[in-house]
Parts: sequence; C-alpha cells; structure tokens
Amino acid sequence: MTALNRVPSLMVRAGTVSAFAMAAVGGSVVVPGVAADAAAATPATKALKVAASKKGSPYKYGATGPRRFDCSGLTQYSFKKVGKKLPRTAAQQYNKTRHIKAGSRKAGDLVFFHSGSNVYHVGIYAGKGKIWHAPKTGDVVRLQKIWTKSVWYGRVK
Repeated sequence: MTALNRVPSLMVRAGTVSAFAMAAVGGSVVVPGVAADAAAATPATKALKVAASKKGSPYKYGATGPRRFDCSGLTQYSFKKVGKKLPRTAAQQYNKTRHIKAGSRKAGDLVFFHSGSNVYHVGIYAGKGKIWHAPKTGDVVRLQKIWTKSVWYGRVK
C-alpha cells in the first residue's frame, strides 16, 4: 500500500486531514489563483503567489518592497523573486512584455491600465477578473476586481 492509498483511511480515522498532513503523505495543496500541479507552476504563477503574500503591505510611491510598494514596484518585486527581471515603471513593463489578448490571459499575466496610449497602472492577473495590486496612497496591496475595460495584457517573457 502506498502513502497515497493511506490518505483516505487517515481521513476516515481522523475525520479531517490538514494540508500539511496531506503533503507529508504525498497529497497536494491547492492555493487559490495558482496552479495546483507543481509541474504546471510557471514563473508567472509563482510571481502571483509572491504578490498575494504581500497582502496588506502599505502603498508608497516609488517603493519596490519588501514592506511597501507602488504598483510597478509590486510587479517588479514579485517577478524578481522568481528570477524574472522587469523594468521599474508600468509603461516600461508594458513595453517589455509580450502583448496578449484578453481571451488569452492567464493567472500571472500583467494587467496594464491605460488612458489612450498612456499606461498609468499595473497589477498581476489572479483569474476571475481580479488582480493583485498596490492601488494608491493610503491603500494597501490587495486583490480587487478589474474596474475598467481600458486595460491591456502582457506576458512576462
């Protein structure tokens, strides 16, 4: 009998099983907005997890972490933690990504907010129309629904 086959009997005896116990006997742990299969984890989904881990960090203009962030500072920090280099500003980041259509977006892609041709904000797509981002002065890093159709998407190369 393998460790995986013992999981159901453990759950029956204990009534429930923690994520750590599941992992200890070979199960998997699911994190919302991140691929469940470790083999499917990409730098983008790992960067998404980094951004989510900064929930509640205060916004500060020009800040690049690890405790305070502005919008592009959060995306730059998150991708740097997984070995991907991004330039400093939202507009520069847009110019360094592979531009994709909304229908092709995936968790971990960047979402660029624009007015005309001016990119003014960036966040990391979390799925289901939501992003992780550092919104503005007086706010904190948080998950929020995309509030406008004036967005472009970019995939970090």
